[in-house]
Amino acid sequence: MTQPIEDYALIGDLMTSGLVGRDGSIDWLCLPRFDSGACFAKLLGDEENGHWRIAPLGAADGERCTRRAYIDGSLVLESYWETDTGTVKVIDFMPQRDVAPDVVRIVEGISGTVRMLSTLRMRFDYGHVVPWVRRSDGERVAVAGPDSAWFRSEPPVRTWGQDNSTRSQFPVTAGRRVAFVLTWHPSHQPRPEPTDPFEALECSLSDWREWASQCRYEGPYKEAVTRSLITLKALTYAPTGGIAAAATTSLPEEIGGVRNWDYRYCWLRDATLTLGSLLTTGFLDEARAWREWLLRAVAGAPADLQIMYGIAGERRIPETELPWLPGYASSAPVRVGNAAVDQLQLDVYGEVMDALHLARSAGLPAEAHSWRIQLALLDFLEQNWRRPDEGLWEVRGPRRHFVHSKVMAWVAADRAVRTLESDPSLPGEVARWRAMRDEVHRDVCDKGFDPERGTFTQYYGSRELDAATLLIPRVGFLPPDDPRVTGTVDAVRAELGRSGLVRRYSTADSVDGLPGDEGAFLACSFWLADALQLTGREDEARALFERLLTVRNDVGLLAEEYDPVSGRQLGNFPQAFSHVGLVNTALTLAGLEKRTTEAG
Repeated sequence: MTQPIEDYALIGDLMTSGLVGRDGSIDWLCLPRFDSGACFAKLLGDEENGHWRIAPLGAADGERCTRRAYIDGSLVLESYWETDTGTVKVIDFMPQRDVAPDVVRIVEGISGTVRMLSTLRMRFDYGHVVPWVRRSDGERVAVAGPDSAWFRSEPPVRTWGQDNSTRSQFPVTAGRRVAFVLTWHPSHQPRPEPTDPFEALECSLSDWREWASQCRYEGPYKEAVTRSLITLKALTYAPTGGIAAAATTSLPEEIGGVRNWDYRYCWLRDATLTLGSLLTTGFLDEARAWREWLLRAVAGAPADLQIMYGIAGERRIPETELPWLPGYASSAPVRVGNAAVDQLQLDVYGEVMDALHLARSAGLPAEAHSWRIQLALLDFLEQNWRRPDEGLWEVRGPRRHFVHSKVMAWVAADRAVRTLESDPSLPGEVARWRAMRDEVHRDVCDKGFDPERGTFTQYYGSRELDAATLLIPRVGFLPPDDPRVTGTVDAVRAELGRSGLVRRYSTADSVDGLPGDEGAFLACSFWLADALQLTGREDEARALFERLLTVRNDVGLLAEEYDPVSGRQLGNFPQAFSHVGLVNTALTLAGLEKRTTEAG
């Protein structure tokens, strides 16, 4: 049975993550990193592709827990099951690792007596490899090639092999706790020291609550903001500070469609928006780590700047298809890697310049080489901004002169001018960058604006619209009260609106080179709320924001997109871009977000 995407909750250890369904099954888990092969891939296949379910004995396939929630200020999940014989809860989490990644599941009796069943199917390499499982000192160890996983319970419970799975059955009474620990490590290395599951629980709660207590935001919607910030932290790869766009690959933008991509990497498009949310809410260490990841990733020849990188800054992310997986709800193909890494997207130069300018303005200590990298990027952009590109949305059709790409070229020049004006001691030709800024501005206004309809378009010469143009007042290209801005907001809302939310663009003319459709894009819907607020329509902005809050699932998580007709979340999950949008819109509504809205 395919569970709705929104039925999943996230657990993670700041290096990888897993998804736990409302039926008590972990259906997605990549070890040891976000972008590693999954050892549980039922999410994109079926039970034989790997999963781990703990539920009351006799619970039907797909039967859901009674209720669940994260413990406040943490990524520790509690799921309650109420049965005819009693009530039990399952606590799921991944402790921040010392050496090896652990998944800990603690079953605790609340009342009566409940018989529980654990069914573990380990399948390495995205559900493709069935490991050899053996007993060792009362535990189970699964080995296949480079992968090894140890499975144990505390106290020990009856465990046996059945149908290529490891099963455990046991009763729990009020106050009794039974813990299971699954530990991965490279098969050629000695088994790591066992984790104490109960001590790990206390440490995990302490770690998360200590981190969440740093949040400086005290405005409206604090619960939603805090949960989104915890989600962003959970998608952060701690060793490098890189933030994965999502925890999954190939969750479809249309059920049964082919718009299925791997999002377990770091996109430069997220740089400024993410940095702004972290800086404004008080998470300076995370902002600094993200800035440092950005500087390391973009170092090199400016012509080689990529739109995305691996979580440690890797440049090669080859895209392949996994034919043995049928895809979520038969949405094939399943892809790993992302061929868009090789696209030309000129907007990323503006996003990098904007992020580094924001970091400097916020007082983060500047790296000595940062400005030299920025000047090199700007030199390249000055010679190349007139080229067509694939644009922000990574279209797989022909290159075009996308308006958003040109606007971000303007942003790059503008931030250089602002930096030199604020610190004349830095090297650079401020007059040269002013001239470039003015030329780009004229070009966009002359070729990217439709005076007949009073709106900016998706690309030069097009009548199609693009929700990315909602960012024009936010980045300062034009002031919010400019008629071209208000006209664009109204046009995007009218033509790209879907039940009050917003699509990225129309798929009717196949500008992206792909068949099928997609849902409303949640980040763009937050951008609309921002634009409404900036243009003085606060009541409409707040109403839209509160509508978007209802799209979150029961534990506060958002995917990439939403289908208002079916009421289903779509796309990879949870999506960092959606949660950054939520945080930034809350800050905008509270009047706290520090963004320039003055035209250059």
